Amino acid sequence: MKRLLIIALSVVGLTTAGAQDREKVEATAGIDLVAQYIWRGQDLGNVGMQPTLGVGYKGLSLSAWGHVGISNWADTKELDFTLDYTYGGFSVGITDYWFSQGNYFQYRNGKTTHIWEAYVGYDFDFLAVKWYTNFSGNDGLNKSGKRAYSSYLELSVPFRLTTLDWQASLGMVPWRTTLYGNTHFAVTSISLTATKNFLLKEKYRLPVHVGLATNPDSKKFYLLAGVGFHI
Repeated sequence: MKRLLIIALSVVGLTTAGAQDREKVEATAGIDLVAQYIWRGQDLGNVGMQPTLGVGYKGLSLSAWGHVGISNWADTKELDFTLDYTYGGFSVGITDYWFSQGNYFQYRNGKTTHIWEAYVGYDFDFLAVKWYTNFSGNDGLNKSGKRAYSSYLELSVPFRLTTLDWQASLGMVPWRTTLYGNTHFAVTSISLTATKNFLLKEKYRLPVHVGLATNPDSKKFYLLAGVGFHI
């Protein structure tokens, strides 16, 4: 899966700034090469490529994001679609996660390998808060063996130090679900990432990031790195 969280990895986003910019149709494309794929404290793969493509208009955006392992072809391949609406610091959206197992066009509960997640968040500039909940698809199970409505809370603090952009993040699972492999409330991700954006010909961005991430619940620790080419 993606982001956040693990945003120990570079992710291309669609954002709007000001009323004038919101009137423009925006498009973005990019590809990242990452040393590891860590998502919300879970190790999902080794060296891989993560392409992204999206369009946006007046705060509404639709983007596609994927992961393909290149050091180990047995790594899970992933394709996600996200529909997002942003207004000021407020954002709300839905993500369709899909992995390479099974028929992509199988949407029936109990048979599908898709996971559908809704999220809502607010960015206060000094602090961003996002809550995610799975509402359909191949979700994890609770203690009773029923759908857990697996959820995740993420807090992130951006700051600038010297010439680098930094982000400190904290992620936690509020209740039991087999999706995250925990049996209780748990902090599953603590990360610190530094990013430097290099401009190429004043149009293209080459972001390079290095980060540290740990999962206190599973007692794992990771050194992360990635480089991307974004239009």
